[in-house]
Amino acid sequence: MPVIEYKCPNCGSGMLFDSATGALSCPSCGRQDNIEQIPDPLKKQVFTENEVKEYHCNSCGADIVTEPETSATTCSFCGAAVVLSDRLTGDLAPAMVLPFSISKDEAKQAFKKWCRNGLLTPSGFMTADRVKSITGMYVPFWLYELHNKIEVHGRGTKIRTYTQGDYHYTETQHFDIYRRIRLNYVNLPIDASEKMKDELMDKLEPFPYNQLKLFKTPYLAGYIAEKYNYTDEELYPRAKEKTSSYIDSYIASTVSGYNSVSYTDKQIDTTLKNADYVLLPVWMVYYDYNRSQYTFAMNGQTGKVVGKPPISKAKVAGWFAGISAVSLLSLKLVSWMMGGGFL
Repeated sequence: MPVIEYKCPNCGSGMLFDSATGALSCPSCGRQDNIEQIPDPLKKQVFTENEVKEYHCNSCGADIVTEPETSATTCSFCGAAVVLSDRLTGDLAPAMVLPFSISKDEAKQAFKKWCRNGLLTPSGFMTADRVKSITGMYVPFWLYELHNKIEVHGRGTKIRTYTQGDYHYTETQHFDIYRRIRLNYVNLPIDASEKMKDELMDKLEPFPYNQLKLFKTPYLAGYIAEKYNYTDEELYPRAKEKTSSYIDSYIASTVSGYNSVSYTDKQIDTTLKNADYVLLPVWMVYYDYNRSQYTFAMNGQTGKVVGKPPISKAKVAGWFAGISAVSLLSLKLVSWMMGGGFL
């Protein structure tokens, strides 16, 4: 049975990853084990593709029913944290994992604080007392290393105006522009999960990639984890598209000082140097409000929250009314200062 569970050697309870200490922890007796010193069970098991179709909980013997993408979950009968090892081997084996540093309670408190900062959200939503569920999930990402060779040809103008005697002059100078640039991007993240909205995952950046760990299954204990739906080759076009705005911004920074710039030719040669399969920590928050469910995501390392909360029409109307009142008062003050008096 390709199911990995971590039992406490002291009391036999299921051990979980502790985001506060970074260790594998027993919630019953408090024992903590250094993950780096735990042997990797995946190295002792060999699976062939699609070999195993059924999973059984080692604690209670119940069948574990999961979606095809799930690689770590909890038993719905006894709550034991289990890792489906055959979904983490071979091409499905992550190279690295970024462990959670924010606990579930900390995530919930951080989300409530974020809700209270919504200036245009309804007051009932800001109380943040309708959290339906909050789930810690390791989301599959590809981290790309892209090298770019760039050649740019263009035209730039510099305009100078001056007065000489009774005449006003405008002088326009024209310049040929040529730039040869090399830009290398490392740790460019692209989420590989079909379920996750790309826009939501992109807004969670940045993650502290300097804290990535070599992948070991104990980091997944107690969390949900998924394997990738898309390969690095399939997502390569999106990675290139994501860098295009960065490249354009960098090119623009090299041609400052001109009044206008137009490009006649721009050649970008992109080479894929490397793509690492990694798991990144995300808290998914599901919130019920006014008979609708809202989904938010939180960076499991930094606490950054993204998502679209509801907007209060009354608050928006009040905001516009306030702006209009201030604008009207400003106009009256200007009129009075110019001798027009108040209307």
